[in-house]
Amino acid sequence: MTDVTTHQAADDARNENILIYVDGKIVPKADAMVSVYDSGFMLGDGVWEGLRLYDGKWAFVDEHIDRLFEAAKAIDLDIGKDRKEVISALLETKKANEMTTNAHARLMVTRGIKVRPFQHPSLSQSGPTFVIIMEHSQPKIPRSITLATVPHQRGLPMTQDPKLNSHSKLNCILACIAAQKAGADEALMLDVHGFVNTTNACNFFIVKNGTVWTSTGDYCMNGITRQKVIDLCRANDIPVFERNYSLVDTYSADEAFLTGTFGAQTPVSTIDGRLIGTGELGPVTKRLRRLYKDLIDRS
Repeated sequence: MTDVTTHQAADDARNENILIYVDGKIVPKADAMVSVYDSGFMLGDGVWEGLRLYDGKWAFVDEHIDRLFEAAKAIDLDIGKDRKEVISALLETKKANEMTTNAHARLMVTRGIKVRPFQHPSLSQSGPTFVIIMEHSQPKIPRSITLATVPHQRGLPMTQDPKLNSHSKLNCILACIAAQKAGADEALMLDVHGFVNTTNACNFFIVKNGTVWTSTGDYCMNGITRQKVIDLCRANDIPVFERNYSLVDTYSADEAFLTGTFGAQTPVSTIDGRLIGTGELGPVTKRLRRLYKDLIDRS
């Protein structure tokens, strides 16, 4: 079985020479560095946001920037820029790299450089670190994704709220490792009540008898692409439910797919060794892909 991930992209030699935004400067990839004392490197203390470029436009840019600022406020982190300045940095980096379409940007903000290598946030005294990595990125996922259910859960809000795009991703990384050791591409994670929740990297949907199901959203990243799919269903008379459902419901699904900024809608072929539908891109998923593409074109 070929190793596949939901963020697999076609090789692009141009990415060897990309320019990266680091704290107000745009520098070559080889020179893009942060301190070993940086809060993000040392403790995972920071937030991030991913965006995709389609035909010269950053898809749903306002919603992504809103989410970045909401996450920063949640962890009491001053980004050091207003919305206009963040978008300006994004556009400046795009222009420097001469990117027009099929690009992915990752905006990362940490609490900055610490004066000593310890946890307390008061030791981060130099202001935030702000980085934009922008790559030529055409999704190339050669087959449907396989999933394995893992014991790792997306946490309770009083520990680390799963709605937060935090630099601390160890829980999801461990889930992915467990899935790969089970012979699958990625992990299917349950919520604290044992209901189907999300994967380690994307939001998760199933299709049963022409209806679309996803989790309640209480214990997963409330993805922008996830919400767009829900909205598209409602606008196009496709019944959609945000509900609790079990693995038993999942195994008997007609289709399953993942959503995310990078891959949009990615079909799932098997879960825990059970074939889902035909194992190929199903008709409802295919329709939602078309509707999503039309939405991107109109936005």
